[in-house]
Amino acid sequence: MSELVGVIGAGSFGTAVSNILAKNVKVLLYARNPETYAEINKTRISANQKLADNIEVTNQLEELPQRCNVLFPVIPSSGFRDMIKELAPHLRPYHMMIHGTKGLHLELPEKKSHDFVLNKDCLFTMSELIRKETVVVRVGCMAGPNLASELSLGHPAATVIASPFTEVITKGKSLLRSENFQVYGNPDLRGVELCGVLKNIIAIASGILSGLGLGENSRGLLVSRGLVEMIYLGRALGGEISSFIGLAGIGDLVATTTSTNSRNYTLGHKIGQGATLDQALSELEETAEGVNTIKIVKQLADSQGLKPLITETLHKILFEDMTAEQGVNYLMRYQGNIDINFL
Repeated sequence: MSELVGVIGAGSFGTAVSNILAKNVKVLLYARNPETYAEINKTRISANQKLADNIEVTNQLEELPQRCNVLFPVIPSSGFRDMIKELAPHLRPYHMMIHGTKGLHLELPEKKSHDFVLNKDCLFTMSELIRKETVVVRVGCMAGPNLASELSLGHPAATVIASPFTEVITKGKSLLRSENFQVYGNPDLRGVELCGVLKNIIAIASGILSGLGLGENSRGLLVSRGLVEMIYLGRALGGEISSFIGLAGIGDLVATTTSTNSRNYTLGHKIGQGATLDQALSELEETAEGVNTIKIVKQLADSQGLKPLITETLHKILFEDMTAEQGVNYLMRYQGNIDINFL
């Protein structure tokens, strides 16, 4: 157990990933906040999870690339670019990065021409940010039905390591696989990242249905139409259909649209019960990535002439003046003709 692997982010998922890795290797866990770092060191508890004995904690970011060849960044997308830029001077081409962040980064040109149109070239997944801002080439992501609270209990689960590099998938498998944690590989990195991003939108909608007291027929309708919308958007943004009907797509979608442990579902539930977006966000302990994703996808859809019905309706509920009840009524009145149109 001589190898040391770095995990960036001591939130609930970063901590769960650290404990999974610790079954196979030594782990160096980075906690950015000095108070959090001190508390974890003192109690050996991070995000309400007890740390394995072979996990070391630091709050010096540059220590990770200096001591580890493989890094797992697991932080909210809102801080991902800043973190990567801070890390960049310490990274070398021999480093490998497998991130666990389910978000998008929108980058607009500083000077827009009068005929500028927002397109997918303005949209970066986290692996694309790593490639853009650093010298690291071998990148990948982990995605799937990986609710941190269940991983921390050791319940049987699985993840997908996606990368165009076979060695990244092989390395991810050897580091993460255990008796209760299965690991699959997928070369469609962008598609798998988009699965993790887009399902958060549908999870918020599912929470709203629950908050309104609607039943499982409604959820079945939402999840099936939500998957179609994910594939519609995912294809437009450069993903492959096959990824969306795999573990990182429908597997993660089922988990996050049905679990009260899902942050995006919980946010939607609060809104369905009558909370404003600000009220719902203030009651969450960690980031619900779906909120920012809805904003970004709505902008992109408008500029590209796409019509993602669920996403557009959620945008009206979260950022305009539509109530949750009106949103459901609007979706039910919409004339849908074809069940499946992408095979």
